Amino acid sequence: MLGVLALLVAIGALTSFYQVPANSVGVVQRFGKYLDTTPPGLNFKLPFGVDRVTQVETLRQLKLEFGYETPGATNEYQFNPDYNERENEKNMVTGDLNAAVVEWVVQFHIEEARDYVFNFLEPQATLRDMSEAVMREVIGDRSIDEVLTVGRQEIEVKALERLQVIVHALKMGIRIDQIQLGNVNPPAEVKDSFDEVNRAQQQKESSINQANGEYNRVIPEARGLAEQSITQSEGYAAQRVNEAEGDASRFTALLTEYQKAPEVTKKRIYLETLGEVLPTIPGKIIVDDRVPQFLPLMHLQQNQPATTPARPER
Repeated sequence: MLGVLALLVAIGALTSFYQVPANSVGVVQRFGKYLDTTPPGLNFKLPFGVDRVTQVETLRQLKLEFGYETPGATNEYQFNPDYNERENEKNMVTGDLNAAVVEWVVQFHIEEARDYVFNFLEPQATLRDMSEAVMREVIGDRSIDEVLTVGRQEIEVKALERLQVIVHALKMGIRIDQIQLGNVNPPAEVKDSFDEVNRAQQQKESSINQANGEYNRVIPEARGLAEQSITQSEGYAAQRVNEAEGDASRFTALLTEYQKAPEVTKKRIYLETLGEVLPTIPGKIIVDDRVPQFLPLMHLQQNQPATTPARPER
């Protein structure tokens, strides 16, 4: 009897204390009902199964991999152990009804240990299903070009926001830290054709860029020449207008003078005209009415070389 009692006391003493690791907390249940959450270190509990402790790693970042696996993973839910299931979970259909092969990873940590332990029987398995559903929803709202090229970051952000909302609403005790896309490709059966389309699109973009560059070079040059021609034309027009206005002003002034003294003005105009015309006539002889004979003078003029005097400046 004493031996049995001593054995019970020893078992009770051994089962009354438990050690919680530094990166974890202990969720204590008494007769299956939640009692307390204990911090890291040595803690006391009632023995003989009255209190049960579930250790939850709250400071460890966990991840779920979809479409691929990382060897040596310690989390049993990190990737799907079935190869066919892994292949199926990464095959998706885009919004424009094209197929895409999408690999991604969800990084998370346990934020509330009590909700994590009590609200779901297998919280990480449930999280895997929800993550796949969310990713299929986000991929299904976008075209194949967005999924494969420019839309990767937006897909990650939208999937993260959507999954956080669901996890918070269901009180899973989990905080989603990040969603990252991995390899995103068209199916292997059409990859060559898709690559050919991509090359054609790149050549198209290159041609457009070259055309835009040529446009940006030629058009400004043509505009510059056009503006130069316009400026020259405007200058020439202004010059002609000014000359015409000057000629008109001179004619008006001359008319005014002529009206004041017709004979004097007429004689002045006559003399000025002769001053302009006579220097341009070579071999000229000017005589008056007192010269008795004109022919001998013409004979003298024949022995002189003909020269054309320079026209005087006005």
